[in-house]
Amino acid sequence: MPTRRAHTTWTGGLQDGTGTVTLVSSGLGSYEINFPKRAADDAGGTTSPEELIAGAHAGCFAMQFSAMLGAAGGSDQSLDVTADVTLSPDPAGGFRISGIKLTVNGSAHGVSPEDFARIAADAKAACPVSKALAGTAIELEVARG
Repeated sequence: MPTRRAHTTWTGGLQDGTGTVTLVSSGLGSYEINFPKRAADDAGGTTSPEELIAGAHAGCFAMQFSAMLGAAGGSDQSLDVTADVTLSPDPAGGFRISGIKLTVNGSAHGVSPEDFARIAADAKAACPVSKALAGTAIELEVARG
């Protein structure tokens, strides 16, 4: 199985420094990061580790859910997945990812609403990114479109 790579360069201290995250494996681009915008409500054109995790989690969950819907006999899957990753102060000091909320709205022909919700919960548990983030509370909201 493949290994994917990203690379970060950083200059300066935490509060006054800036960095660039480059997606090396895909070559899709480089993105600015800095701590003040990471800790602010408005990202102001920069990304953050939390946003990158959110993207990874939403994509991974969608793929896992689609595979499991297909295995259950579902067809014509349509999924709209959002991941919200929250950065909070850590009582032990510093910061931590305090929670993740996955929201999925979608449909699959041949799968009942009850089975859709059950398979979504199973996909959340089976998704490799969910497994990697097992130390974080992950909430799931399911809506059938």
